[in-house]
Amino acid sequence: MSNNTRDVILSKQPVELYKVLKFEGLCSSGGEAKAAVDAGLVKVNGLVETQKRKQVNAGDTLSFGTETLILKSGS
Repeated sequence: MSNNTRDVILSKQPVELYKVLKFEGLCSSGGEAKAAVDAGLVKVNGLVETQKRKQVNAGDTLSFGTETLILKSGS
């Protein structure tokens, strides 16, 4: 299983965790993203996160399945 790592530029901060999953195409809808977080399938900075509305910022790393997103500031 390969791990795909990519940078995500945030235009504003903080942003809710589930929105990053949705807008980056890791989940097809907000509901699917919230369910993935609720099920403990998403890690923030290496730790399982179950708060769907967790606020994430530049410098955070998100992991879901084989995808890893490194959040960066857009300004």
